[in-house]
Amino acid sequence: MSQLQSRREVYGKTLLELGVENKDIVVLDADLSGINCTDKFAARYPERFFNMGIAEQNLMGVAAGLATVGKIPFVSTFACFASMRACELIRTSIAYPKLNVKIVATYGGLCGGKNGPTHLAIEDIAIMRAIPNMIVIEPADIIETELVIRAIAKYKGPVYIRLGRDK
Repeated sequence: MSQLQSRREVYGKTLLELGVENKDIVVLDADLSGINCTDKFAARYPERFFNMGIAEQNLMGVAAGLATVGKIPFVSTFACFASMRACELIRTSIAYPKLNVKIVATYGGLCGGKNGPTHLAIEDIAIMRAIPNMIVIEPADIIETELVIRAIAKYKGPVYIRLGRDK
């Protein structure tokens, strides 16, 4: 692994590897697969990739449904949208019933770049930590990112992973 990789790139690479190992892994994205680095999974496993568009509540609802039939959804969107736009769906449809959904939120913290303040996520950790049954993790670097993504693929229950925009 090169230190020039971002945590997002390692997330995408690890998902691709996990896709070979576990056919129940599915990936859902909010029209951000290039930025979230899930595009390679989409190309290799189109039948297990769902671009839900800019509809984060629907993204979480579909993930919850897939989890109820034994799939392991990895859901990707920006941290500000996962934590605030889809908060009620995450709480009620994923966390309360302890569904096996992995929310991997990118652009966490003060890293919205040219997107401006609407894309900054400084309250996402507080919001997700307040939700019962939700595990919250922010890997420090690319090594931890790979280890965490592999670990949560085996863990049964809801998880929120926060990744920055780092390079």
